[in-house]
Amino acid sequence: MSTSVTPQESNVAQDRIIFFDTTLRDGEQSPGATLNVEQKLLIAQQLARLGVDIIEAGFPFASKGDFHAVQEIAKLVGTENGPTICGLARATKGDIDAAAEAVKPAAKGRIHTFLATSDIHLEYKLRKTRAEVLAIVPEMVAYAKSKVADVEFSPEDAGRSDPEFLYQVLEAAIAAGASTVNIPDTVGYLTPSEFGALIKGIKDNVRNIDQAIISVHGHNDLGLAVANFLEAAKNGARQMECTINGIGERAGNAALEELVMALHVRRAYFNSYLGRPAESTAPLCNIDTKQIYKTSRLVSNLTGMLVQPNKAIVGANAFAHESGIHQDGVLKNRLTYEIMDAQSIGLTDNLIVLGKLSGRNALSSRLKELGFELSEQELNAAFVRFKELADKKREISDRDLEAIVNDEIRHAPEAFKLDHVQVSCGDRAIPTATVTVVMPDGQEITDASVGTGPVDAVYKAINRIVNVPNQLIEYSVQSVTAGIDALGEVTIRLKHPDAGTLSGHSANTDIIVASARAYLSALNKLYFALQTPNTKISDRDTLKREAAL
Repeated sequence: MSTSVTPQESNVAQDRIIFFDTTLRDGEQSPGATLNVEQKLLIAQQLARLGVDIIEAGFPFASKGDFHAVQEIAKLVGTENGPTICGLARATKGDIDAAAEAVKPAAKGRIHTFLATSDIHLEYKLRKTRAEVLAIVPEMVAYAKSKVADVEFSPEDAGRSDPEFLYQVLEAAIAAGASTVNIPDTVGYLTPSEFGALIKGIKDNVRNIDQAIISVHGHNDLGLAVANFLEAAKNGARQMECTINGIGERAGNAALEELVMALHVRRAYFNSYLGRPAESTAPLCNIDTKQIYKTSRLVSNLTGMLVQPNKAIVGANAFAHESGIHQDGVLKNRLTYEIMDAQSIGLTDNLIVLGKLSGRNALSSRLKELGFELSEQELNAAFVRFKELADKKREISDRDLEAIVNDEIRHAPEAFKLDHVQVSCGDRAIPTATVTVVMPDGQEITDASVGTGPVDAVYKAINRIVNVPNQLIEYSVQSVTAGIDALGEVTIRLKHPDAGTLSGHSANTDIIVASARAYLSALNKLYFALQTPNTKISDRDTLKREAAL
């Protein structure tokens, strides 16, 4: 049986903030952010390096794929010194059994079970009375407790629940064995003062609250999730449930990087709320801030969810200064316009001194410094791409290397492979594309098409060859670094009625090539999704949305 330290055994968590990352569960519910097992494992390994305390690895009952992903993460990431591995479960025995089995290989496993408590959810979703919910909660928490030592309970839509009823439910859950009670603002409705008051009310009115850690989960529908969490921490919440880059259902979740850096930069302000001397310089959490930027880039690349340039902490403009007045001030003293150092989140402008004559060992050494642990086969593939890039670029940055690894190594299985693409276009020419694709049976098929532009022509030619109906709903390009020879990263999202929204990503110095590869990446995901017998991604996503906290 998996074990975990509970508040009754140690009060270590009460003077620091625990970070519960749900990127692989709630974050994956972002349209188009579906990840395969290998990609989830890569993110989980990076989350462990980042220092998160708990990884909510998925919703095991939702699908065989989710179950397998949680189980693999539990085996490979849930080590004795690693994070707690958590599986989500509705308050039903079937869900709880699946979650318990999935997290079983972890040294520290947790079941996170939930049931709605707001009147609107009781009436329209659950069709249950308050009395029925009050009976189900302790029964299912106790059942989960019989499976693992560490159980978390969430009253879904707590932010719109009647406080007096909420107190009763939480008290029953704790009495039944929940060592963490999570308070979700499921629809992102609350303001900071309201959320703070809700946590204070729980602290003051739930008689056995000292036996559990108060956690918070919140969505960003009004752009208040991070502010709500910080106010909750001031009133006694000690666990933050968040995601990398704030991805998640609808407008997303509270962003881990924003919460961590707020606590880091304003440590003196928050110290007293955590019972520490104001002058204490000890970290308020276990997060290694220098892993933040790397983690953000990895999640963005694998999910296809781009980070907006003006995004706090990890956006491309977060440490940029355009105004002459600002530039002058920063040159004289960075503190004039910067409240944190870019290097504190692991952002550097280092250029590697590697060229086309450099060997595999030099590349391998630098990739290890950047946190990439590649197999021999993966290193060989990355080295080939590195050599190709070195022929086109004089200087190669760390971000170029990240793009190479993410594009070459961390991709979905390929049924269709791009063999050749060539375009002809101009202001007085009809954009024309010729494309050759290697099919699943090994046959090479070439076709040509015209379009409104070169990318449109390429995509029309690919569609004629592959013949997998889909709707392209998003196409975006951004440069990896500055300069005319920069790698261009292309992200696309497409839609299918039986497979929901899927994304593709690729990087190349030739944007047309990157566009073709990104499109085929998404088509490959769609192809394999449609091959899965008796399973529709849309059905699985519906189940996940029903579980959205």
